[in-house]
Amino acid sequence: MTEDKSYFFCGIGGSGMLPLASILSGRGFTVAGSDRALDQGRTADKFDWLRGQGIDLFPQDGSGLTDKNQILVASAAVEDTVPDVMASRALGLDRMTRPELLASLFNAASRSIGVAGTSGKSTVTGMIGWILHDCGRDPTVMNGAVMKNFISDETPFASALVGQGDAFVSEVDESDGSIALYAPDIAILNNISLDHKSMEELRTLFGGFLERAGRAIVNIDDAESAALAETVAPDRLCRVGFGERADIRGANVVERPLSVTFDVIEGAESRHVELAVPGLHNAANALAAIAAARACDIPLADAAASIGRFLGLRRRFEIVGTAHDVTVIDDFGHNPDKIAATLKTLHAFPGRLLVFFQPHGYGPLKQMGTELIACFADNISEEDHLILCNPVYFGGTTDRSIGSDVIVDGVVRAGRQAAHIPDRKDCGVRLTELARPGDRIIVMGARDDTLSSFAADLLGWIKS
Repeated sequence: MTEDKSYFFCGIGGSGMLPLASILSGRGFTVAGSDRALDQGRTADKFDWLRGQGIDLFPQDGSGLTDKNQILVASAAVEDTVPDVMASRALGLDRMTRPELLASLFNAASRSIGVAGTSGKSTVTGMIGWILHDCGRDPTVMNGAVMKNFISDETPFASALVGQGDAFVSEVDESDGSIALYAPDIAILNNISLDHKSMEELRTLFGGFLERAGRAIVNIDDAESAALAETVAPDRLCRVGFGERADIRGANVVERPLSVTFDVIEGAESRHVELAVPGLHNAANALAAIAAARACDIPLADAAASIGRFLGLRRRFEIVGTAHDVTVIDDFGHNPDKIAATLKTLHAFPGRLLVFFQPHGYGPLKQMGTELIACFADNISEEDHLILCNPVYFGGTTDRSIGSDVIVDGVVRAGRQAAHIPDRKDCGVRLTELARPGDRIIVMGARDDTLSSFAADLLGWIKS
């Protein structure tokens, strides 16, 4: 970090940018930024909150970049024609990507805890952060989702926590290859499946992440992760899972509609865990978080008790409300693993599903369209309905040759009910027409904060 520099975030409202900007601001650095959503008048509350933290916001027209001591923080994918980038070049400013900046903070921490994997990163990060906080360790936490335990009137967008302790907990991203920048004291690997990169690339990236770690915590119930665990020296490895080979093991799992209970076993010690979030996948997430807490010398009993007070994350199986016996759920599911986990959790109990999915870009559809089709075909029943609108698109030169219609066609060919309705509001009309008592409506998608507003609107339309 450079003490005499200030940091300007291009796209400061993004799920990865906002918490990082908050951490820097909380540590006393001068922070400013711009965002296309701000210019378009979207998600105003978030930007008002940033201003309240003393962060100056500017239009995304280059006007916020005027000082030679500024550093531009922008995604590597931000095009050179964006005015902020053009202004920074004219001034000769240094430029960092978000992961480069995050990695510099993370690697400098006395105890760095990195959470990786295709799915569950944000949840495990939140769980670890909460356990450490609840046990008095005062961690710094960098998350891509709002952690409900830390929400208050002063922190409604609590995706970061600025602590004074030695631990820095962060999810780390493989989608852009930036996971290679992190050298964690404690590395957690949840799972590996197709998302943004080929499986060969993912194995290399996640394998390197474990190799650089002082201690590796690996979910061996996931076959790909288990294979990488075999490459880690036994004295650096902690295996978690529900099988006998796990060093920290879960057993006696009982699923309920909005919770899950299990026993966590380490050696001769066993503790009962009652999670306030549902699903077998969250029990697996909790095992990884408890293992990380144990690596920080927190007693098993304390970790098990603390995680029972974990309230979950926004947009992770978040119940929006129920009207006329129809429940609306807001969920971040956007890749096959995440979507399947949510749908399996819901199908563990009776009731028809009305699934709305907004793809988080055209690129992901091209990368994992076949897998998405298989995921929906395998995890919705014949009586369920799937509705897709067009993918998120905020401009740029991305290839739009593969759209939502391709996914829908594949799901229909597999014998399931699915429809492509391009406009999201029209999707809402159709969902409310279909809804009947006992149904659950699930709003799924990523990279668009307005999905939560859409879910709330759906509940309102059902009430009316």
